[in-house]
Amino acid sequence: MSAHCQLTGARPGFGNRISHSHRRTSRRFDPNIQHKRYWLPSEGRHVRLTLSARAIKTVDAIGVEAAVARIRARGGKV
Repeated sequence: MSAHCQLTGARPGFGNRISHSHRRTSRRFDPNIQHKRYWLPSEGRHVRLTLSARAIKTVDAIGVEAAVARIRARGGKV
């Protein structure tokens, strides 16, 4: 599963794990990515979106039509 959000563009961040002895090893901060299925009334079909938890709340606030318009404006495929 690709760890990026279609709506917000959230991608993994990278940093260091620091042990008790202060040795550093690389680590990855993954966004909370979920697959969510929405009904798109204008096209009469369901769309399956890969969204972060924050983006799911955004879709609830602005609506699925506006969210799909934003995704397409970013150049994403729905």
